[in-house]
Amino acid sequence: MLKGERVVLRPVRERDLAAFITAHTEISNRGEFFPLGVRPESVLRRAYAETGFWERDEGTLLIWDRDDVLVGHIEFFRPVNYWDAYELSYQLYGPEHAGQGYTTEAVRLLVDYLFAAKKVNRLSLVIVPENAPSRRIAEKCGFQLEGTARGAFFNRGRNVDVLIYALLRDDPRPWHTPT
Repeated sequence: MLKGERVVLRPVRERDLAAFITAHTEISNRGEFFPLGVRPESVLRRAYAETGFWERDEGTLLIWDRDDVLVGHIEFFRPVNYWDAYELSYQLYGPEHAGQGYTTEAVRLLVDYLFAAKKVNRLSLVIVPENAPSRRIAEKCGFQLEGTARGAFFNRGRNVDVLIYALLRDDPRPWHTPT
């Protein structure tokens, strides 16, 4: 469990599974930029039974606010098997949770955890250029814009460009800088 001021990140527990599946399959939770593809409930239940959504090189943590309300999830995975990197992805489960700082804190907590626990040099975020809130999160968390991958992401019936942001192990993390 990772605890911050606003959020607690914890692995999916048996008692959370139904809520997680419901949130995952609810297309309206996806917002404008999160991929629309969903995995069937049977696949999610099988993956939970086999791994608990936590393996050596990928994992999902639920984001809970301090009132123990499920507000979203954050995950890490290997984007390319030969890179010394993980990609982070996150989703809030409804617009009422946006703008509260939950995602920024969740990214910071997961960044600190991954760099402390995993021998990985690079964390990346892949963001649609029009997704201004995610771009702000990347910048607040010290991720550097590296470039554009043209037409690399298919969503809502079309290919779109994505921006590649990265944070290396030795890069400064703004939330660690004394004020």
